[in-house]
Amino acid sequence: MIRAVIGSSTSTPSQTALADIPVDYLALYQQAATACPGLDWSILAAIGKVESDHGRSTLPGVAEGTENSSHARGPMQCLQPTFDSVIARHPLPPGGHTPPSPWDKHDAIFAASFYLCDNNVSHGLHAAIFAYNHAGWYVDEVLAQAALYRDAAPSSGPPGQAAQAAVAFAHAQLGKPYVWGGDGDAEGGFDCSGLTRAAYQAAGVTIPRTARTQHDAGPLLPPSTPLLPGDLVFFGTSPHTITHVGIAISSTHMINAPYTGAVIRIDPIGHYRAATRPAQGAAT
Repeated sequence: MIRAVIGSSTSTPSQTALADIPVDYLALYQQAATACPGLDWSILAAIGKVESDHGRSTLPGVAEGTENSSHARGPMQCLQPTFDSVIARHPLPPGGHTPPSPWDKHDAIFAASFYLCDNNVSHGLHAAIFAYNHAGWYVDEVLAQAALYRDAAPSSGPPGQAAQAAVAFAHAQLGKPYVWGGDGDAEGGFDCSGLTRAAYQAAGVTIPRTARTQHDAGPLLPPSTPLLPGDLVFFGTSPHTITHVGIAISSTHMINAPYTGAVIRIDPIGHYRAATRPAQGAAT
């Protein structure tokens, strides 16, 4: 199973991953992995687990403004000179701290992705992890943890790539206001279906504008199909009265533009009426 990571960035989170990784961290690991071809999100997540338990550790160096005895900082335990060198070569995407900080989870996870990419992770996974922390036991622990985080049947191919790109776009909109009829920054924000359409448009997949027409465009998933990141989940009083849509980031949570007065945020999915997999439809 460990070998399956190499060359793939689209594995599906296992139930272990969903239970252990905070939803905001999981979304960041998945998003940051797309910045490095050949890097699976589970490697980033495993490093985050080993280094700081996804930011939950109380050891020195994890909390903002502290460092450990080796001068490592933040949830990915970056050395400040290494962090500065990485972001000088790879400007970080929006969504983090200004200026970028190794204590910020967004900045730290993207910097870790770029660092692994600089160390040729797609061709030498063990060597790239060893470059992150020069210890054989560390490489073994990260690989073992990554295997626990990956589902036994990962998604693959173009649908997974498009879905990850859509999720990455949606994640970058977190915190922006809900605007009824909004299609983006020009309108001051998004409504639910404006967000999902823009997310898939960014991934090169065209879907209709409204929640109902997106539902009807399909392909509809059979009932009880496990949700994957990028699936669209629909809500309404019946299959014929679809009134809302969100984009899944796991089997239990979605990025959601909920209602006027709220901002785009991560919410539990709860009971939904139907789900579609637009990336699969585009591929077929």
